[in-house]
Amino acid sequence: MASEATTITVGDHEVRISSPSRVLWKEPGITKLDLAQYIVAVGEAFVAANGDRPVSLERYGDGIDGESFFSKNPPKGAPDYVDAVTVTYPSGRSHPQVVIREPAAAVWAVQMNTVVFHPWASRAEASDFPDQLRIDLDPFTGTDFDDAVPVAIELRKVLDEAGLTGFIKTSGNRGLHIFAPIEPTHEFLDVRHAVIAIARELERRMPDKVTTNWWKEERGERVFVDFNQANRDRTMAGAYSPRALAHAPVSTPITWEEVETVDPKKFTIHTVPARLQSVGDPWADMHAHPGTIDTALAWWARDLESGLGELPFPPDFPKMPGEPPRVQPSRARKTGE
Repeated sequence: MASEATTITVGDHEVRISSPSRVLWKEPGITKLDLAQYIVAVGEAFVAANGDRPVSLERYGDGIDGESFFSKNPPKGAPDYVDAVTVTYPSGRSHPQVVIREPAAAVWAVQMNTVVFHPWASRAEASDFPDQLRIDLDPFTGTDFDDAVPVAIELRKVLDEAGLTGFIKTSGNRGLHIFAPIEPTHEFLDVRHAVIAIARELERRMPDKVTTNWWKEERGERVFVDFNQANRDRTMAGAYSPRALAHAPVSTPITWEEVETVDPKKFTIHTVPARLQSVGDPWADMHAHPGTIDTALAWWARDLESGLGELPFPPDFPKMPGEPPRVQPSRARKTGE
């Protein structure tokens, strides 16, 4: 018996979707074909936000309740409209990574069981030099989306003082992501330091609501500014990307005028295409006027002089210059007793 399959037209391409009736999200009953059609519906805005960048594909062969894995390099037999670029990872090794340049490539990724798209902060043609400064506001234990909102509003002011323009989106879960377009003139480590400096400035202004503490035991009931998302090969769900959560939410760009009243749970695969049609893409002109990280790096230098140094890197990174010990503070205290 022939396997179930269908073909959908995406621009100039016909993309085959195998097992189109496979349910990816059980609760809303969203199928693989539904997801492909969603990508078609938001295709232009999706590619504007995530295209021309190395992208990691978070793939779920048995729906979001099953096992997942990250795929980076394009498999053999990928169609010619799926591009790739060789990038360098924190380990120092290099490898080709998928690049999406048109909606058909994103639909192909859905055919490969991709649910979440994780684009780099740099363009494929200059992958070592980010053109986005990204800040992840992550509500920690005892906090939620509503706690992240006033933090985001204050962060916008800090960015403005640093000569940067913030663009905001829901994370698709409980947090908020703020991106600022920058000139691609600095490597990832410099951008990380700019993010840390901005995060520390935000923490000074809202010490009861914001933390830059990497270790969970030190965060308290505050919103964590995840500076490690600024590292090379560290990504977050892209704009208009679905998330692998029960109600099929979408990480959705919003305007600053919406941030205090928006309900992120209402942004789903079912609702975002109509929203895009009615209000347009708040990120459409993001890269029209990129800023620089010069002021933020001056803040970093100022903090270094006052004794505030490097912060911990992710555990899979090589040991970095100036990095504090990678040991949980409570364990360090026990060891020193």
